[in-house]
Amino acid sequence: MGLSLETVGKHRFMVGISIATVWEFEATLDYFHVKETERMTYPYGKYFFRVINGTLVVFYSTSVRKVNGVGGNQYMLAHFPITKVLVVGTCAGIDKRFDVLDIIIPDRAVQYDCTVKEIEPLLKPSFVVPIDVTKYGIDGNATIGTADRAVVMWRDYLELQENGITVADTEAAAIAYICRKNEIECIIIKGISDFPTDETGLDPLQSNQEQINVYIANTPKVMTRIFDDYLQLFI
Repeated sequence: MGLSLETVGKHRFMVGISIATVWEFEATLDYFHVKETERMTYPYGKYFFRVINGTLVVFYSTSVRKVNGVGGNQYMLAHFPITKVLVVGTCAGIDKRFDVLDIIIPDRAVQYDCTVKEIEPLLKPSFVVPIDVTKYGIDGNATIGTADRAVVMWRDYLELQENGITVADTEAAAIAYICRKNEIECIIIKGISDFPTDETGLDPLQSNQEQINVYIANTPKVMTRIFDDYLQLFI
């Protein structure tokens, strides 16, 4: 059910749900049966409201990569009384202990493209954000790595694997970083949509397109699992 802006304005706090890609947001619109008239536009995309467990929730798209993710979230924090941000969506699998469609709730978020890796550690402490998930009854044992460069090439995958990264995306750790600056709790809920493939001996463009096709096919499945099984735990 849609909410009027007058009703929204009466709420003193709300939860923000940050969603990056077009396919993730479209799956969200479908899941919550969001009508066109309920969708509002802001500089980074669109947003809509729902009440879940008695709490007002604003779902907003940000578009991909770190600049859009941070910009969209900073905008929403400035315009609405958001007290917690949930970053939900898909990610690339890195740790082979997990499978496609597994849901990962990391207790550590790192930006791994912020160093001169030839002379510095890939995971620089100043860009590592710890996340307390134990208070929700979750054993923290996962690290999400974020960079503007998506994990497509096999050498990138091997490098992250060697550095203990569980899953990877292009915005979550940056959003967690900016939430910490704003003293806002941030929880990341990501589902593995695909694993990078060894493109050795293959056409890199064809290999990349095949990975994208797998991602697009699995995105609605991931979003449904998150909304069915995990969303209410954090609201």
